[in-house]
Amino acid sequence: MWRHIASNAVTFLIVALFLLAGVILWGQGQYRNAGPLEQAICLKVDSGSTMSRVSNDLAEQGAVSSPSIFRIGVDYEEKTGDLKAGSFLVPEGASMEEIASIITRGGASTCGTEVVYRIGVTRATVLVRQLDPATNRFAEIARFNPAEDAAPAEYDRVRSESDTRYRIALAEGVTSWQVIEELKSVDVLEGEVADVPSEGSLAPDSYEVRIGDTRSALVERMEAAQVSRIAEVWASRRSDVPLETPEEMLTLASIIEKETGVPEERRQVASVFTNRLNQGIRLQTDPTVIYGVTRGQGVLGRGLRQSELRRETPWNTYVIDGLPPTPIANPGLASLRAAVDPDNTDFIFFVADGTGGHAFAETLAEHNANVAKWRQIEAERANN
Repeated sequence: MWRHIASNAVTFLIVALFLLAGVILWGQGQYRNAGPLEQAICLKVDSGSTMSRVSNDLAEQGAVSSPSIFRIGVDYEEKTGDLKAGSFLVPEGASMEEIASIITRGGASTCGTEVVYRIGVTRATVLVRQLDPATNRFAEIARFNPAEDAAPAEYDRVRSESDTRYRIALAEGVTSWQVIEELKSVDVLEGEVADVPSEGSLAPDSYEVRIGDTRSALVERMEAAQVSRIAEVWASRRSDVPLETPEEMLTLASIIEKETGVPEERRQVASVFTNRLNQGIRLQTDPTVIYGVTRGQGVLGRGLRQSELRRETPWNTYVIDGLPPTPIANPGLASLRAAVDPDNTDFIFFVADGTGGHAFAETLAEHNANVAKWRQIEAERANN
């Protein structure tokens, strides 16, 4: 009898072990396989939150099938203590394992509300926007010009939320003076910048910042990015471009940047200036004259006067030969590349064509005809 009981006990133990193994395998499958989430969500994890609270929130939003299995899996991976505060984008069909990685790996929030301080050529704008996880696109909440408008209530509200992200967006073609002046009004930054950086030394780009970051540290990031870009592009230059140094490349790129806002035109514009340099023709470009008038400190806000076109300054390319001594703005990567890899053309003239772009010409006669068309467009616009 005892032998029979022992045999049954062994059988029961084996069955129990098989059942336990099956449950474990099933749980692992639930944890690692694609989850039930039908549409991406933005999961907000508050500071001081617990994995238990987060797992229940995930279950309520349909992201996990079982909060218990999620907690067991996270605990097994020893990630329970690594929970990070923030707002995290959880993609459609994400597994529990993937979600655990998203909320514990650290780094910046990947969704939620973002404040973008845009430093543009003619004005600065503060944009408050929120990522729609369903479309992965930002929806604008508020927009204002800090120099002219009071901050709206929405801006004050998101500034008080711990998971709001902040970004400084630098447009191509801004001057270093403009950048430093506008950074003074960015209220999430601290400290001062002792001196205005040299013209052209700041890389136009988007920079994520945190509350309490210093302005000087941000400027150093911009300078380091531009140094890297200059080195990369200079190393890839064509051997036939009439540029002797990276500084000359930077100066030409800044002129290209100020002459056209049409990306497809950059290499054409670069070809005009390259041809003029090769042929010993003065560049005769208005943005350099404007820089001689303003020194990059603000926008001229009017047309150039004939006296200014004739006045000799180090930057007036109507009266000096070759390139001016310094850049006239901070060029972006595309303009740097255009400076060392221009289109192969015979163009030596260009003028606005009324569409936002330019009409290019090889001869003075062609150029004069293009100028006449542009004057007619200007006259028609003035009469409307």
